[in-house]
Amino acid sequence: MAHLGSGRRRIAVPIGLALTASLAFLPTVAASAAPLGTTAGTATAAKPDTTGPKLSYVANLNTYATVQAAKKAVERAGGTVVTSYEQIGVVVAHSQNPDFAKQLRAQRGLFVSVGATRTAPLQTVATTEEGTTQKLSAADAAKATAAATDGQEPLEPNQWDLRAIRADQAHKINDGSPDVTVGVIDTGVDDTHPDLAANFSKGQSANCVGGIADTTDGAWRPYPDGSDHGTHVAGTIAAARNGIGISGVAPGVKVAAIKVSEPGTSLFFTEAVVCGFMFAAEKGIEVTNNSYYVDPWLYNCKADDDQKALVEALGRATKYAERKGVLSVASAGNSNHDLASNAIVDDTSPDDGTPVPRTIDPHVCLDIPTQLPGVVTVSATGDQGIRSYYSSFGLGVVDVAAPGGDKWQIPATPDANGRVLSTLPGGGYGYKQGTSMAGPHVAGVAALLKSAHPNATPSQLQAMLKAQATKAACPEKLYDATGALVDATTCQSKWGQTGYYGYGVVDALKAVK
Repeated sequence: MAHLGSGRRRIAVPIGLALTASLAFLPTVAASAAPLGTTAGTATAAKPDTTGPKLSYVANLNTYATVQAAKKAVERAGGTVVTSYEQIGVVVAHSQNPDFAKQLRAQRGLFVSVGATRTAPLQTVATTEEGTTQKLSAADAAKATAAATDGQEPLEPNQWDLRAIRADQAHKINDGSPDVTVGVIDTGVDDTHPDLAANFSKGQSANCVGGIADTTDGAWRPYPDGSDHGTHVAGTIAAARNGIGISGVAPGVKVAAIKVSEPGTSLFFTEAVVCGFMFAAEKGIEVTNNSYYVDPWLYNCKADDDQKALVEALGRATKYAERKGVLSVASAGNSNHDLASNAIVDDTSPDDGTPVPRTIDPHVCLDIPTQLPGVVTVSATGDQGIRSYYSSFGLGVVDVAAPGGDKWQIPATPDANGRVLSTLPGGGYGYKQGTSMAGPHVAGVAALLKSAHPNATPSQLQAMLKAQATKAACPEKLYDATGALVDATTCQSKWGQTGYYGYGVVDALKAVK
């Protein structure tokens, strides 16, 4: 994965104005000197401090506060409004005033919470994959093509992941509807890829970096020196069955790109992700895939004023998207953390500066968006159906599981590669592993469900995902990071769920039946 106490501001009243009545009858008394920060005869508020680093903030309004009033408060505190969302009462702003958030928080009639979205200054200008991309070699491509049978895509023999969720059987019944779109909120998608071009929806794509949706042609593509992550995710969801390369889980649906990662760092900040969810909601996207956590905090603790505001803003955005018909799917993460435990050591936050190790309780310090209400949380499995060694888990937190790849679980495929094969920018193909790769399998199955049940609400789609999942009991053993088989002592089960797999592994065939 990817991977900031005073009361209301007071205006100083010049002594000259305060004594007007008495001095009016004393013409021989000289006028008092103008107070600091004013010119003679004119009173102005003290200018806000602008000596601090330039940071981005989200300000969450009270129920009855207006965006217009909030904007004025932002400006008085030395901020510049970047954008605002009246639908959810969130304002995004920039400021160099070190006390910007503190001054706005003091105005309780306007704001519920205000927080900096990062700890490092804005630059002029992290994802949930485990390890680096392994490009498909020409030799492995040739072996796969030679092994392909009638009806298979050339590289499909290497796609053990499709068979693990019976997507190959589902395609014989229904590939999904072009009326359904999955929005890939990620690092951008190369829509010129021959396996993606036919299913790509330009009208539902944008670049949300900075917090404002840019829909100019190609703005949604990866940066020239950027990540291949979003393009890989998109291929798993909706690579076309066109006789080229691979097949997606739902090769008949549309896929859109909503780029939210910063150039250079590929970090995902709150203002961009809020924009992504709001854009998806307003553009009629039915499913979003979120294979990342929102930087700079792996876990956002509500006791911290800044982190509390980030949770609030993103919670409002995902809830609004859900009300508009969007089902959001998110990866559980690659830290091998038990998200249902009472204590986790987070030694990576903040990831835009110097991390400070801390012990957090994941019940109150949330991995977002994956732990937000209404979001489908996905853990990763390998070819043997065992939880992948890196995948985070948690009883009552993980909803479903899906193939994310595991280099230790070796499939009987031509390439014998346990990672997930998908599309890369520039027309190529490659392997990745991570809960980032598990999420798009679930998003693809959700798109098949939406195709079969066009009137289903997000909550109904989520219920069907869980009900149709293939139940998976806690295993006796699993692979650790070194490839050794160890006892699966961290798996808990209750009420038909397990901490490793939730309600089970998603099933594409049941979705189309």
